[in-house]
Amino acid sequence: MASDGNGRLPTSASATDWSDWSPVDRATLVFVIRNGEILLIRKKRGLGAGKVNGPGGRIEPGESALACALREVEEELRVTPTGLRRCGVLRFQFLDGYAIHVTVFRADGCNREARETDEAAPLWTALSRIPYDEMWEDDRIWLPHLLAGDTFSGRFVFDGDVMLDSEFEVAPAALA
Repeated sequence: MASDGNGRLPTSASATDWSDWSPVDRATLVFVIRNGEILLIRKKRGLGAGKVNGPGGRIEPGESALACALREVEEELRVTPTGLRRCGVLRFQFLDGYAIHVTVFRADGCNREARETDEAAPLWTALSRIPYDEMWEDDRIWLPHLLAGDTFSGRFVFDGDVMLDSEFEVAPAALA
């Protein structure tokens, strides 16, 4: 992320030069939705530890986003998502310099019952009771679009856990 010429990082998405933006990491998030419920996790470690989110993680060198999505759900919850499809792309810039590009997937089910691991505790939650207050602030913006079946793209600037700015659009599948 480019500084403003005085060594300061921008404090808003509009001040960020997204055309020159490059992530430190690439990752995935997966949301399994079935029978009026969504499979969430309480993260135990890593970025967002303690928060509620979807399972996911960093893409390994040479790995596709789809392969990563499958691997991460299996590692974190011991299930394989079924009917997996890409829904969106999210770009996050943190003021400390960390930047991550996240490909978001939706699944129609999974092959077994999710189990707790060292990384995550599963939380099957009614779609009407998603605990947004325990999640990252940006989830309120884009997760309803995932639930509606939309394809989307978003850019977010965070200072720690606090979202400073965002840009979001629902987009045709080819653009996400």
